[in-house]
Amino acid sequence: MSNTSNFRQAISDARNQALIGPNVIANALPWLGGGLILTAIGTYGGLQVLANNPGIFMPTFWVALIASFILFFVANSVAQSGKNSVALPLLATYSLLTGYTLTGIVAVALGTEGVGFQGIGIAALGCGVAFIAGRQIGSNLSDRDGMALAQTVRLGIIALVVVMVAQLLFALFGVGTPSFLEIAISGIGVLLFCGAAVVDFYILPRTYKDDQYLPAALSMYLTYINLFIFILRLMIAIFGRD
Repeated sequence: MSNTSNFRQAISDARNQALIGPNVIANALPWLGGGLILTAIGTYGGLQVLANNPGIFMPTFWVALIASFILFFVANSVAQSGKNSVALPLLATYSLLTGYTLTGIVAVALGTEGVGFQGIGIAALGCGVAFIAGRQIGSNLSDRDGMALAQTVRLGIIALVVVMVAQLLFALFGVGTPSFLEIAISGIGVLLFCGAAVVDFYILPRTYKDDQYLPAALSMYLTYINLFIFILRLMIAIFGRD
């Protein structure tokens, strides 16, 4: 859920601005694709560890989670400063570690009847559809509509983070989430990150110059990774009900 970290600043920078990077998204797409491929490789590696050495999976999962959290802020800061040659290996490592941390939900999806490989494919396809629709809608938003949508999505994601933290705290005390509530949370998450996919195409060209493609790619990467997670969560919640 780290997608919110620079969201407020991006909205502030974009307000009442003309395009300063009309080609920044096109420049970011190869790096976005590379990051997603590395994430898939990281997840595959995590599944192999889980299958062959389950005893070491959880310790390595926590190491990967903490390391990815730290790397996000370091890599984002370096990318924002324009040091692309330094940022690239950091972002590549971050993508691999993120993939490893997705192992758990992917494993649950694979083990859930009605989800499986086809569910993972549907989640990936959903991200592709969100990209195509987001590009068409977000690139044509007026300033008024763009800012209104951006503010709505930002507030929604903040509220979603609060709910998920509360959900985690309840889980630590052994209080599970009812299936209907999990479906609602996951469905809202899908809608919010579909909205974020639209907002990216409005905000990013007004925030980053054409040569600032790495931070733009990172912003889009976070949008689609979170969308993928919430689509999977929604399918698991629907098909995994008792």
